[in-house]
Amino acid sequence: MKTAVIVFPGSNCDRDLAVAFEAVSGSKPVMVWHRETQLPEGIDLIGVPGGFSYGDYLRSGAMAARSPVMQAVADAAARGTYVLGICNGFQVLTETGLLPGALMRNAGTHFICRDVALTVGTSQSAFTSRYSAGEVVTFPIAHHDGNYFADTATLDRLEGEGRVAFRYAEAVNGSARDIAGILNDAGNVLGMMPHPERVIEKAHGRTDGRRLFEGLVESLMASA
Repeated sequence: MKTAVIVFPGSNCDRDLAVAFEAVSGSKPVMVWHRETQLPEGIDLIGVPGGFSYGDYLRSGAMAARSPVMQAVADAAARGTYVLGICNGFQVLTETGLLPGALMRNAGTHFICRDVALTVGTSQSAFTSRYSAGEVVTFPIAHHDGNYFADTATLDRLEGEGRVAFRYAEAVNGSARDIAGILNDAGNVLGMMPHPERVIEKAHGRTDGRRLFEGLVESLMASA
């Protein structure tokens, strides 16, 4: 299994995500600089990390979405490669069009940094296969622009097609229908605001996020 983590100027969670990939897969990921135009051959899983790409001086993720490497990420996703975007990575995936909707300023306009309860929306994806639908887990969040927005037709489609991976169990940031993470229509791209990579070891206080990465590894090994 070969993984990659995209690195943008301003990223601050790229190493955290790399540690999570290695802890579960047993192999160090390739760290790919944003100016690259191609990904290494044979990549099975791409991580688009949290942080403040380009300082988020425009819309969050908007500048990173124009980085040369994102075309390679989009091409890989179209071929079926798994892509996981966390926090700023989720914002980047919506800005590139790999996921529908947009992430807006939090309701109340405050930066939020705390643990939150999430309800698992589906177990029918590689990302959530180790969870049960309706299960409540706890992940940390740390964002200023995590308020998910999409038009009613898009929200209805996401729900009707089982593409809402995680919801906030309580009102957190104003997100439409309390959405915390969504899948693309093929099920190989997940964007989410909470940070599963920060809860994979007992030393973190809990391990609720580890199963997300374990499910990905199992799915990739099964299809190898």
